This record gives sequence, C-alpha cells and structure tokens, in this order.
Amino acid sequence: MTDTETNPETDGGIDAGTGTESGYDGDSRGDTTPVPIADPELSADARERVTAILEDGRLADGPEVRAFEEEFATYCGANEGVATSNGTTALHAALEAVGLDDGDAVITSPFSFVASANAIRLAGGTPVFADIDPETYTLDPADVRRILADRDDVVGLLPVHLYGLPADMPTLCAIADEHDLFVVEDACQAHGAKVDGQRVGTCGDAACFSFYPTKNMTTGEGGMIVTDRDDVADRAASFVNHGRDVSGTGSYDHVCLGHNFRMTSIAAAIGRVQLERLPKFNRTRRENAAVYDEELADLPLETPTVPTDRRHVYHQYTVRTDDRDALAATLAERDIGTGIYYETPIHRQPAYETVSTAAAQLPAAELAADEVLSLPVHQELSAGDRRTVVEAVRDHFTSQ
Repeated sequence: MTDTETNPETDGGIDAGTGTESGYDGDSRGDTTPVPIADPELSADARERVTAILEDGRLADGPEVRAFEEEFATYCGANEGVATSNGTTALHAALEAVGLDDGDAVITSPFSFVASANAIRLAGGTPVFADIDPETYTLDPADVRRILADRDDVVGLLPVHLYGLPADMPTLCAIADEHDLFVVEDACQAHGAKVDGQRVGTCGDAACFSFYPTKNMTTGEGGMIVTDRDDVADRAASFVNHGRDVSGTGSYDHVCLGHNFRMTSIAAAIGRVQLERLPKFNRTRRENAAVYDEELADLPLETPTVPTDRRHVYHQYTVRTDDRDALAATLAERDIGTGIYYETPIHRQPAYETVSTAAAQLPAAELAADEVLSLPVHQELSAGDRRTVVEAVRDHFTSQ
C-alpha cells in the first residue's frame, strides 16, 4: 500500500464527531445540490496510469493485470488472485474452478443481486435458497442446516456478504466442514470487510469481488477471484482465458472449455490506484455510517446491525421501515438518492419460475424486500450532505 494516510491493518477507526479524517472537504457540496446514492471518483493518479497503458499499447491483458492480481490477493490475505471482466464472471469462473458439476445443488441467499444465483446456474448447478437472518440480511446458518437435513445433493455454499457486512462465516464454514461442502464467498460488496479480524476472501475455498462503479472501489467494470488453493487459481485462470494451459507450455494449448472473461489492462490500472485508496474510502464510509447510527437512533426505523465479530464496510447503509416507500418519496422530493436492494428476492424473479427450489417460502427475505431502503453513505459525501440526509429522514418521521 502506498496510501500513507492510512494503515491498512487499522483502517477501522472512526471519528464520528468530525467526519473530516478522510481528507475530503466537509462542505464541498452546496446545500441545494442533489445527494446521489453513489458517486464514484477517479483520481489524477488513475488517469495518469490509464494514459501510460494507452501509450504502452498492451491493452487487453499482461503485466498490469498480473500486478493487480497479486496486490489485491495480498490485501485480502490470500495466496492467489485471478482477475476477471466483472463480478458475475468471477463467480462463474470460481464455481467452475472448485469443481461444480451439472445438476449439483449449491445453497445461497435469495436476498442478493441476481448474479449470485445466476452464476450457479451458468456453471451448471442448481441454486437452493436458504432464508436470511432478518437482522444482518445474510445467510441464516440454521436454515442452511434445515436444508441439509432434507437434501443429499448439496455440494457447496455460496454465502453473500451483503451491503458490506460479512455473513456468519465461522458457523457456515463449520457446517461446510461437517458436510464436506465447498464454500465460495460472494464478497462483491465487501472489499475490506472482516470476520474475527480476518478480511473476507480467505474464509472458504475461493471468494469473488466486483469492481462495478458503485462498489467501494472500482475499475469501471471488473472482478477478482482470490483463493489460497493453487489448483483453484490455476483452473480459474485457465477458464477465464478460453481454457488455455496456464503452465506456459504453449499459448494456444487449450486444455478445457472456457470463456473470455479476462480483465483489461486499463481496468487493472484503475484498480491498482483504487486499491491504494480503499482503506481511506472504507474509513470514510464507516464514519458516515456512524453519524447516521447516532442521529437516527431514536426514530421508528431499524439501522444496520453489526455483530461484534464482524466489521462492516458499508457498501450500502440500509435502514428498515414498514413506511419504506413513503420515506423514499420524501427523500426524492429533496433530491436525495436512495436505493432498494433488493425489491424482488431472487426466488420470486421471473427468470426463476422454472427453478424447482424457487418455490420455497422464505419469509425473512420476503419481508426485508418490502422494508429495506439504502441511504447515501459513499466516500464523496460531505458533512453538509449527511446533515441533509439526516434532516430529511427526521422530518419525515416527525411530521407524521
């Protein structure tokens, strides 16, 4: 890391009283300026790195991508990294690499972006949905155990670290060990989040990240698989490059079926700079969340629950209320962006009508879909923006 303002190992510090520790101007946005739900920012360093890649001419793949893979894996505490074109392709390639076979069942969350389950299907498997913990919105280990007691075709778990909060990985990994299941972490929203002081990405057989523009760090589009298993890394690296032999014996020796899921050198160049800034980005998001926690605590809505063994990095700051739609309308009237993640659980999506396991009753996920609302929490928020959001939320409830 070259971010001299932040120690990556202690980037969880919060000064909620000032909100200025991040280095951003506390009142850079005017009071009448809209407050967006996301605001990706690329530095001059990233632009310079991209220009250098354009001048070099090696645009598709190469040393820049290899360097990003190594640096991101090191950040996560993993041995290997395999860059991909986006988070969905990372999930697909990781499932292929851990050995998912056609028809194999994988337990995952119904309360996520549809890519979590799509990747299982694209790799030939069948998603089986377990319900969520209503407080953390992540996979409920008790419901996972219920499913395993009824089925003998489950080969793996794909827990989702939703909104930047890790799933209960110690319990889920213990269940996986008991039943000889693989674990692929969907960490697409959780760059730098921790469980028991350990960054997500090394809890299972592999983990997948997304670098979409709204994520805590971005490459524009891009993804990454990290793993401690050399065999998984080799198979994933082959799969994302048309099944080529990664041993180096021949650049056109194709040893298995694969796709072109490669990351571009331009994306990697942006990612390397963003990774340097990620600890500061995460610290700022946590500062913003701490302000919301304090200022909204007395209102009739639920703010995020964070178990003591986990560190949230707030890809989203998600509140919960049965007055969700009216609250969203109030904030929209004040030009404050919000998001509903996710209004329709995956098992209720039209694309899943033909998936037999989609008929399950998952009450916690379905109720959450009716009540959750995400507020702006990104690193570009000013102190004025936070006041605008807090005042709008408070006004909505006090006016009732």
